[in-house]
Amino acid sequence: MLKVRVIPTLLYRDVTLVKGVGFDARRVVGSPMQAVQVYNLRNVDELCFFDITASPQRRGPDFSLIDELADRCFMPLTVGGGVRTLDDVRDLLAVGADKVAINTAALDDPELVRAASDRFGAQCIVAVIDVRADPQGTVTVWRDNAAHDTGLDPAAWAKELEALGAGEVLVQSADRDGTMSGYDLDTIRRVSDSVSVPVIASGGAGTFEHMHEAFADGRASAVAAASMFHFTEQTPMGAKQYLGAHGHPVRV
Repeated sequence: MLKVRVIPTLLYRDVTLVKGVGFDARRVVGSPMQAVQVYNLRNVDELCFFDITASPQRRGPDFSLIDELADRCFMPLTVGGGVRTLDDVRDLLAVGADKVAINTAALDDPELVRAASDRFGAQCIVAVIDVRADPQGTVTVWRDNAAHDTGLDPAAWAKELEALGAGEVLVQSADRDGTMSGYDLDTIRRVSDSVSVPVIASGGAGTFEHMHEAFADGRASAVAAASMFHFTEQTPMGAKQYLGAHGHPVRV
């Protein structure tokens, strides 16, 4: 049986790590290198590093920073933010990223996902889907750090991304981001049921029980979290121990 994964998320803004609510990341939470070194000691399964200002600023990834972090990171590292070309994917993998996350660029040019998957392997490509709900509760795919509604259905878009060659799909709820009120289980379940590749739940984790629900009710393969690891005493190891006690296969 495949083991479930617990994945801390690091959000990088200009020169530091930040965290906020609803994709409004303003609160400074430390340096990326310090965070990597802490998580090296905490037995996490993977680490996600997202440069949240790269795409809005129309710039590419900071390859020198990723090179530095990857040299000190002793766990699989997924990197996203500013990825717009096949060369960006190649160069991130060359400096040490294990996987590359593609979000806005996939909406602009879906064939980038296919080209990257064909050249580097599906296992390297993580398709990121940002979602929000309208006042009537209909959840759609949003773009540009969840600033603009595309009108796309998340499950249908995830299915298309899988067909293009994405090896994983990460579903981020902008509404729940930073709230620590629990994942958007309905959307995660719909996406999980529509694809055969692993689905990572993101946005809203506040307790170990929320993670259990993402696996049991959302049928996710992995859970990503930021605020609960930054602002509470809960740890990735504690999460794994809780999940293992509730019947989920974990890597300890």
